[in-house]
Amino acid sequence: MLPCLNKKLFGLECFGCGFQRATALLFRGEFIDAFKMYPAIYTLLLFGLFVFASMIWNIKYAYKIKIAFAILNGVIILVSYFYKMSFLF
Repeated sequence: MLPCLNKKLFGLECFGCGFQRATALLFRGEFIDAFKMYPAIYTLLLFGLFVFASMIWNIKYAYKIKIAFAILNGVIILVSYFYKMSFLF
């Protein structure tokens, strides 16, 4: 696993901390543990799949759906980050 440079330098986790471990947990079939590690893992995967599909096929309202996915993922990442940080201090 690659170390988090932000955590090494400043001692605080970044918004992406846990994504790598959650992906590894997904590949091992530990779906609940992956969600606990990084709650946005599933919506980010859906977002990536949708972006890939929209490059291949012409999907109606693709731009609006991408914006909605981006906002949803941003909210999930922010909420889970501040939730995690509130328990660290």
